[in-house]
Amino acid sequence: QVQLVESGGGLVQAGGSLRLSCAASGGAFSISMGWYRQAPGKQRELVAAFTRGGSTNYADSVKGRFTISRDNAKNTMYLQMNNLKPEDTAVYYCNAIDHLYRNYWGQGTQVTVSS
Repeated sequence: QVQLVESGGGLVQAGGSLRLSCAASGGAFSISMGWYRQAPGKQRELVAAFTRGGSTNYADSVKGRFTISRDNAKNTMYLQMNNLKPEDTAVYYCNAIDHLYRNYWGQGTQVTVSS
């Protein structure tokens, strides 16, 4: 199984940047990993993700501002968020799907962007 722990959230002014981290542990390897977010009163949505083939997928709202990356040696995935906007305010969640197609979630980290 996979265990995920997010960190790096916080309060930032519009136009600022944050870098989120997701540390993964457990024996099963992931066939895909990504970041989701859930804003107040909204459904959880995909922000950015890797596929098994190494491709990336971004929500239209974050293209050109956010970058997903990973460090396999550290078993860690990152989300670099630049030019943050108030509408980016949400709880951000790390997600992984393992080789048995089981879905895992981290506990979430709060990102708040003030105007």
